[in-house]
Amino acid sequence: MQLPDWAFSVAAFVVLIPSVIFHEVAHGYAAFRLGDPTAKRAGRLSLNPLKHVDPFGTILLPALMSLGGGPVFGYAKPVPFNPHNLRDPRKGELIIGLVGPLTNFALAAVGGVIVRAVSYAPAGAVFDVVWYLGFLLAYVNLVLMFFNLLPIPPLDGSSVIVPFLSDEGLRTFRRIERQGFILLLALLWIPPMLGFDVLSWYFESTVMPLLGLLTGVS
Repeated sequence: MQLPDWAFSVAAFVVLIPSVIFHEVAHGYAAFRLGDPTAKRAGRLSLNPLKHVDPFGTILLPALMSLGGGPVFGYAKPVPFNPHNLRDPRKGELIIGLVGPLTNFALAAVGGVIVRAVSYAPAGAVFDVVWYLGFLLAYVNLVLMFFNLLPIPPLDGSSVIVPFLSDEGLRTFRRIERQGFILLLALLWIPPMLGFDVLSWYFESTVMPLLGLLTGVS
């Protein structure tokens, strides 16, 4: 099934919204289970999209990425948590950071199951749409997973180093984390302008092989 570019963009956006919401709710729920009620008190353990939508990260950024012909990804408003409330702050922060990408992997696996199951269904427009949505569910969530695993604060991948930092190192990490958004924008825009699209290469090397494994689509 081949969709026109505009239809692909709309379908990817429809899949992206619940995917980033599940990602953020997973962070908040993990923090709650580890002793921090901040997200719960802020009403962020809800699947209501209005509580999580970030105008830039959930709407404008994916729209720009889609129009630019690149991978479609974005983010919701980060779920707040206070590491001082965690029973084990350093280990807890690591778990909270990784549970988001793991949630995206679980959603990608569901998409892969849908694609494989529908592949055995009789031909028809309805099954074609379900197949395509399943494929996009797998694709978008793998992009989200691998993007968030980049070790750039404040992305989830940076939480891997937290348990191993000294107190001074952690203070330095917090200072860098506050500037992380600028680093992300630089990663997104500067290399392609110089003709070296690192992000597309990264996704091609990570997302596409796993996408084929999950969906059976080469």
